[in-house]
Amino acid sequence: MNFKLIAIIGLALTSLAACSDTANKTTETKLEVTAPVAAENAVAVSVLPDFKMKGTDGSIINLADMKGKKIFVNLWATWCPPCKAEIPSIENLYSKLDKEKTVFVMLSLDEDFELAKAYAQKNKMKLPVYAPADNIPEVFNTNGIPATFIFDEQGALIKVNNGMDNYDTENYVQLLK
Repeated sequence: MNFKLIAIIGLALTSLAACSDTANKTTETKLEVTAPVAAENAVAVSVLPDFKMKGTDGSIINLADMKGKKIFVNLWATWCPPCKAEIPSIENLYSKLDKEKTVFVMLSLDEDFELAKAYAQKNKMKLPVYAPADNIPEVFNTNGIPATFIFDEQGALIKVNNGMDNYDTENYVQLLK
């Protein structure tokens, strides 16, 4: 094989892990439920941020108002193949959890929120889709998407996953119960 072909294959495999401006490997930061810590490459913020988001119906909600429940925040975009690939596993996880105890936020980073709304409708997504209505908090700074942040009921960050993952697992069900 020639060098160009090897480089192209390497870039293709890297893009399956995460979408970013630079090559990014899939990384997972495992956090203990009792020890809040910040996301990799983020400012040391370990609590649920005060952050306004726009829903598909145009309503504005604040992420901080969801405190009291476990919160699953996924950063994604319609132009990101790994983001779209992991959505079915997130949908399956969502269907297994008590909506009174767990909140899901699919935070679209598309420049045009209409693209995300159309994608969600076309794919019959049941997950709630939002767009930033404010500057994105530093805790969500990441080198690529998809990226997932899970907060406990007190608003402490308990898990960060940079890159694509399968969320339809018993481990995630237990973490979010």
